[in-house]
Amino acid sequence: MATVAQWVEGARMRTLPLAVAPVIAGTAAAIELREFRPVCAVLALLVAFFLQIGVNYANDYSDGIKGTDDARVGPMRLTGSGAAPANHVKFAAFGCFAAAMISGLALVVITGQWWFLLIGLSAVFAAWGYTGGKHPYGYMGLGDVFVFLYFGLVATMGTTFVQASQLSMTAVVASVSMGLIACGLLMANNIRDIPTDAEAGKRTLAVRLGDSRARLAYAIELGLAFALMLFTIPENPWNLLVLLAIPLVLPATRTVLSATDMKKLIPVLKQTGLLSVLFALLLLVASTIGA
Repeated sequence: MATVAQWVEGARMRTLPLAVAPVIAGTAAAIELREFRPVCAVLALLVAFFLQIGVNYANDYSDGIKGTDDARVGPMRLTGSGAAPANHVKFAAFGCFAAAMISGLALVVITGQWWFLLIGLSAVFAAWGYTGGKHPYGYMGLGDVFVFLYFGLVATMGTTFVQASQLSMTAVVASVSMGLIACGLLMANNIRDIPTDAEAGKRTLAVRLGDSRARLAYAIELGLAFALMLFTIPENPWNLLVLLAIPLVLPATRTVLSATDMKKLIPVLKQTGLLSVLFALLLLVASTIGA
Protein backbone atom coordinates (compact mmCIF):
# COMPACT_ATOMS: atom_id res chain seq x y z
CA MET A 1 0.00 0.00 0.00
CA ALA A 2 1.48 3.32 -1.07
CA THR A 3 2.12 5.96 1.56
CA VAL A 4 0.78 9.51 1.40
CA ALA A 5 4.28 10.70 0.50
CA GLN A 6 4.40 8.25 -2.41
CA TRP A 7 1.01 9.39 -3.68
CA VAL A 8 2.23 12.98 -3.55
CA GLU A 9 5.39 12.02 -5.42
CA GLY A 10 3.28 10.11 -7.94
CA ALA A 11 1.28 13.30 -8.56
CA ARG A 12 4.54 14.77 -9.92
CA MET A 13 4.39 18.16 -8.29
CA ARG A 14 7.17 19.43 -10.57
CA THR A 15 4.61 19.60 -13.36
CA LEU A 16 1.99 21.60 -11.41
CA PRO A 17 3.37 24.99 -12.50
CA LEU A 18 2.15 24.07 -15.99
CA ALA A 19 -1.39 24.10 -14.61
CA VAL A 20 -0.94 27.35 -12.70
CA ALA A 21 1.03 29.43 -15.23
CA PRO A 22 -1.49 29.56 -18.11
CA VAL A 23 -4.28 30.57 -15.72
CA ILE A 24 -2.12 33.41 -14.37
CA ALA A 25 -1.20 34.45 -17.92
CA GLY A 26 -4.83 34.32 -19.04
CA THR A 27 -5.89 36.35 -16.03
CA ALA A 28 -3.17 38.89 -16.83
CA ALA A 29 -4.61 39.30 -20.32
CA ALA A 30 -8.09 39.76 -18.82
CA ILE A 31 -6.78 42.46 -16.48
CA GLU A 32 -5.19 44.20 -19.43
CA LEU A 33 -8.71 44.27 -20.93
CA ARG A 34 -9.88 45.79 -17.63
CA GLU A 35 -11.78 42.66 -16.69
CA PHE A 36 -11.06 40.51 -13.66
CA ARG A 37 -13.42 37.92 -12.20
CA PRO A 38 -11.67 36.24 -9.23
CA VAL A 39 -14.18 33.41 -8.87
CA CYS A 40 -13.82 32.49 -12.55
CA ALA A 41 -10.04 32.63 -12.27
CA VAL A 42 -10.06 30.30 -9.24
CA LEU A 43 -12.39 27.83 -10.95
CA ALA A 44 -10.21 27.86 -14.07
CA LEU A 45 -7.23 27.14 -11.83
CA LEU A 46 -9.03 24.20 -10.21
CA VAL A 47 -9.86 22.76 -13.62
CA ALA A 48 -6.24 23.01 -14.73
CA PHE A 49 -4.93 21.70 -11.39
CA PHE A 50 -7.10 18.59 -11.31
CA LEU A 51 -6.50 17.86 -14.99
CA GLN A 52 -2.74 18.02 -14.45
CA ILE A 53 -2.81 15.68 -11.46
CA GLY A 54 -5.25 13.43 -13.29
CA VAL A 55 -3.09 13.12 -16.38
CA ASN A 56 -0.05 12.38 -14.21
CA TYR A 57 -1.84 9.52 -12.47
CA ALA A 58 -3.29 8.34 -15.78
CA ASN A 59 0.19 8.23 -17.32
CA ASP A 60 1.49 6.42 -14.25
CA TYR A 61 -1.22 3.79 -14.63
CA SER A 62 -1.04 3.33 -18.40
CA ASP A 63 2.76 3.31 -18.67
CA GLY A 64 2.95 1.03 -15.64
CA ILE A 65 0.67 -1.69 -16.98
CA LYS A 66 2.41 -1.55 -20.36
CA GLY A 67 5.85 -1.98 -18.79
CA THR A 68 7.14 1.35 -20.10
CA ASP A 69 8.30 2.38 -16.62
CA ASP A 70 10.09 -0.87 -15.76
CA ALA A 71 13.54 0.69 -16.29
CA ARG A 72 12.58 4.31 -15.78
CA VAL A 73 15.15 6.99 -14.90
CA GLY A 74 13.49 9.61 -12.73
CA PRO A 75 10.84 10.09 -10.07
CA MET A 76 9.14 7.03 -8.59
CA ARG A 77 6.04 5.74 -10.37
CA LEU A 78 3.29 4.17 -8.30
CA THR A 79 2.24 1.47 -10.75
CA GLY A 80 5.61 0.63 -12.27
CA SER A 81 7.27 0.32 -8.86
CA GLY A 82 4.44 -1.75 -7.43
CA ALA A 83 3.91 0.76 -4.60
CA ALA A 84 0.19 0.96 -5.40
CA PRO A 85 -2.20 -1.42 -7.21
CA ALA A 86 -2.81 -0.34 -10.79
CA ASN A 87 -6.57 0.01 -10.25
CA HIS A 88 -6.02 2.37 -7.31
CA VAL A 89 -3.92 4.64 -9.52
CA LYS A 90 -6.55 4.51 -12.27
CA PHE A 91 -9.31 5.43 -9.81
CA ALA A 92 -7.18 8.33 -8.52
CA ALA A 93 -6.88 9.60 -12.10
CA PHE A 94 -10.63 9.30 -12.67
CA GLY A 95 -11.30 11.06 -9.35
CA CYS A 96 -9.17 14.00 -10.45
CA PHE A 97 -10.91 14.12 -13.82
CA ALA A 98 -14.28 14.17 -12.03
CA ALA A 99 -13.11 17.06 -9.82
CA ALA A 100 -11.96 18.95 -12.92
CA MET A 101 -15.32 18.40 -14.59
CA ILE A 102 -17.24 19.61 -11.52
CA SER A 103 -15.09 22.75 -11.35
CA GLY A 104 -15.57 23.28 -15.07
CA LEU A 105 -19.33 22.84 -14.80
CA ALA A 106 -19.45 25.49 -12.07
CA LEU A 107 -17.45 27.82 -14.32
CA VAL A 108 -19.84 27.24 -17.22
CA VAL A 109 -22.90 27.90 -15.03
CA ILE A 110 -21.43 31.17 -13.76
CA THR A 111 -20.34 32.47 -17.15
CA GLY A 112 -23.13 31.01 -19.27
CA GLN A 113 -20.53 29.82 -21.79
CA TRP A 114 -22.09 26.38 -22.27
CA TRP A 115 -19.98 25.57 -25.31
CA PHE A 116 -17.03 25.29 -22.93
CA LEU A 117 -18.48 21.93 -21.87
CA LEU A 118 -17.30 20.46 -25.16
CA ILE A 119 -13.80 21.82 -24.61
CA GLY A 120 -13.79 20.44 -21.08
CA LEU A 121 -14.86 16.98 -22.22
CA SER A 122 -12.24 16.99 -24.97
CA ALA A 123 -9.59 17.93 -22.40
CA VAL A 124 -10.52 14.95 -20.21
CA PHE A 125 -10.43 12.56 -23.18
CA ALA A 126 -7.09 14.04 -24.24
CA ALA A 127 -5.71 13.62 -20.72
CA TRP A 128 -6.63 9.94 -20.66
CA GLY A 129 -5.70 9.26 -24.28
CA TYR A 130 -2.12 10.51 -23.89
CA THR A 131 -0.91 7.09 -22.74
CA GLY A 132 -4.23 5.27 -22.19
CA GLY A 133 -6.47 3.28 -24.48
CA LYS A 134 -5.62 1.06 -27.44
CA HIS A 135 -4.01 3.82 -29.49
CA PRO A 136 -2.37 6.33 -27.09
CA TYR A 137 -1.31 9.39 -29.01
CA GLY A 138 1.64 9.95 -26.67
CA TYR A 139 3.17 6.77 -28.07
CA MET A 140 2.86 8.17 -31.60
CA GLY A 141 4.77 11.41 -30.98
CA LEU A 142 1.65 13.58 -30.73
CA GLY A 143 1.88 14.34 -27.01
CA ASP A 144 3.58 17.68 -27.66
CA VAL A 145 0.74 18.78 -29.94
CA PHE A 146 -1.90 18.16 -27.28
CA VAL A 147 0.20 19.70 -24.51
CA PHE A 148 0.62 22.82 -26.64
CA LEU A 149 -3.09 22.89 -27.39
CA TYR A 150 -4.50 22.30 -23.89
CA PHE A 151 -1.81 23.67 -21.56
CA GLY A 152 -1.15 26.60 -23.87
CA LEU A 153 -3.96 27.77 -26.11
CA VAL A 154 -7.00 26.38 -24.32
CA ALA A 155 -5.92 27.07 -20.74
CA THR A 156 -4.62 30.59 -21.36
CA MET A 157 -7.17 31.94 -23.82
CA GLY A 158 -9.95 30.07 -22.05
CA THR A 159 -9.08 31.80 -18.77
CA THR A 160 -9.12 35.17 -20.49
CA PHE A 161 -12.39 34.54 -22.26
CA VAL A 162 -14.36 33.38 -19.20
CA GLN A 163 -13.42 36.64 -17.50
CA ALA A 164 -13.45 39.18 -20.33
CA SER A 165 -15.71 37.50 -22.96
CA GLN A 166 -13.14 38.53 -25.56
CA LEU A 167 -9.50 37.97 -26.48
CA SER A 168 -6.55 40.26 -27.15
CA MET A 169 -3.17 40.03 -28.83
CA THR A 170 -1.63 39.51 -25.40
CA ALA A 171 -3.97 36.60 -24.68
CA VAL A 172 -3.24 34.91 -28.01
CA VAL A 173 0.54 35.37 -27.92
CA ALA A 174 0.78 34.46 -24.25
CA SER A 175 -1.16 31.26 -24.92
CA VAL A 176 1.38 30.30 -27.58
CA SER A 177 4.28 31.12 -25.24
CA MET A 178 2.73 29.10 -22.42
CA GLY A 179 2.25 26.19 -24.80
CA LEU A 180 5.86 26.34 -25.97
CA ILE A 181 7.19 26.33 -22.41
CA ALA A 182 4.91 23.39 -21.55
CA CYS A 183 6.23 21.56 -24.61
CA GLY A 184 9.76 22.36 -23.46
CA LEU A 185 9.12 20.70 -20.11
CA LEU A 186 7.66 17.64 -21.84
CA MET A 187 10.63 17.53 -24.20
CA ALA A 188 13.11 17.64 -21.31
CA ASN A 189 11.20 14.83 -19.62
CA ASN A 190 11.11 12.73 -22.78
CA ILE A 191 14.78 13.30 -23.63
CA ARG A 192 15.62 11.64 -20.34
CA ASP A 193 13.44 8.66 -21.27
CA ILE A 194 14.56 8.24 -24.90
CA PRO A 195 16.39 4.91 -24.33
CA THR A 196 13.61 3.26 -22.32
CA ASP A 197 10.78 4.74 -24.39
CA ALA A 198 12.36 3.57 -27.65
CA GLU A 199 12.78 0.08 -26.25
CA ALA A 200 9.15 0.02 -25.05
CA GLY A 201 7.84 1.24 -28.41
CA LYS A 202 6.83 4.66 -27.11
CA ARG A 203 7.63 6.90 -30.08
CA THR A 204 7.57 10.30 -28.42
CA LEU A 205 8.62 13.35 -30.40
CA ALA A 206 11.97 13.20 -28.56
CA VAL A 207 12.45 9.61 -29.72
CA ARG A 208 11.52 10.55 -33.28
CA LEU A 209 13.87 13.55 -33.33
CA GLY A 210 16.75 11.75 -31.70
CA ASP A 211 18.78 12.91 -28.73
CA SER A 212 20.69 15.86 -30.20
CA ARG A 213 17.79 17.37 -32.16
CA ALA A 214 15.41 16.91 -29.23
CA ARG A 215 17.79 18.89 -27.02
CA LEU A 216 17.95 21.65 -29.63
CA ALA A 217 14.14 21.64 -29.84
CA TYR A 218 13.96 22.40 -26.10
CA ALA A 219 16.16 25.48 -26.56
CA ILE A 220 14.16 26.65 -29.58
CA GLU A 221 10.82 26.25 -27.79
CA LEU A 222 11.93 28.36 -24.84
CA GLY A 223 13.56 30.97 -27.05
CA LEU A 224 10.43 31.36 -29.16
CA ALA A 225 8.26 31.69 -26.06
CA PHE A 226 10.09 34.91 -25.20
CA ALA A 227 10.64 36.21 -28.73
CA LEU A 228 6.94 36.05 -29.60
CA MET A 229 6.04 38.39 -26.75
CA LEU A 230 7.60 41.20 -28.78
CA PHE A 231 4.41 41.17 -30.88
CA THR A 232 2.45 42.38 -27.84
CA ILE A 233 4.54 45.52 -27.33
CA PRO A 234 2.16 47.77 -29.33
CA GLU A 235 -0.67 46.62 -27.07
CA ASN A 236 1.28 46.95 -23.83
CA PRO A 237 5.00 47.92 -23.80
CA TRP A 238 5.21 46.73 -20.19
CA ASN A 239 5.02 43.16 -21.45
CA LEU A 240 8.77 43.43 -21.99
CA LEU A 241 9.01 42.68 -18.27
CA VAL A 242 8.76 38.97 -19.13
CA LEU A 243 12.32 39.20 -20.44
CA LEU A 244 13.44 39.41 -16.81
CA ALA A 245 12.82 35.66 -16.64
CA ILE A 246 15.52 34.91 -19.22
CA PRO A 247 18.24 34.31 -16.58
CA LEU A 248 16.23 31.28 -15.47
CA VAL A 249 16.24 29.94 -19.03
CA LEU A 250 20.00 29.89 -19.42
CA PRO A 251 21.06 27.28 -16.82
CA ALA A 252 18.21 24.94 -17.77
CA THR A 253 19.03 25.20 -21.47
CA ARG A 254 22.75 24.72 -20.81
CA THR A 255 21.99 21.53 -18.86
CA VAL A 256 19.70 20.14 -21.55
CA LEU A 257 22.22 20.84 -24.32
CA SER A 258 25.23 19.43 -22.52
CA ALA A 259 24.23 16.87 -19.88
CA THR A 260 25.34 13.30 -20.59
CA ASP A 261 23.99 11.91 -17.33
CA MET A 262 20.22 11.66 -17.83
CA LYS A 263 19.61 12.14 -14.10
CA LYS A 264 20.88 15.71 -14.44
CA LEU A 265 17.81 16.46 -16.55
CA ILE A 266 15.46 15.82 -13.62
CA PRO A 267 16.01 19.29 -12.02
CA VAL A 268 15.33 20.84 -15.43
CA LEU A 269 11.67 19.84 -15.05
CA LYS A 270 11.38 21.96 -11.92
CA GLN A 271 13.36 24.81 -13.47
CA THR A 272 11.17 24.86 -16.57
CA GLY A 273 8.02 24.73 -14.48
CA LEU A 274 9.18 27.62 -12.33
CA LEU A 275 10.09 29.51 -15.50
CA SER A 276 6.52 29.23 -16.76
CA VAL A 277 5.16 30.61 -13.48
CA LEU A 278 7.68 33.46 -13.39
CA PHE A 279 6.88 34.30 -17.01
CA ALA A 280 3.17 34.44 -16.18
CA LEU A 281 3.67 36.46 -13.00
CA LEU A 282 5.77 39.03 -14.83
CA LEU A 283 3.03 39.25 -17.45
CA LEU A 284 0.52 39.78 -14.63
CA VAL A 285 2.61 42.66 -13.28
CA ALA A 286 2.93 44.13 -16.78
CA SER A 287 -0.82 43.91 -17.39
CA THR A 288 -1.63 45.45 -14.02
CA ILE A 289 0.68 48.40 -14.68
CA GLY A 290 -0.46 48.83 -18.28
CA ALA A 291 -4.20 48.43 -17.69
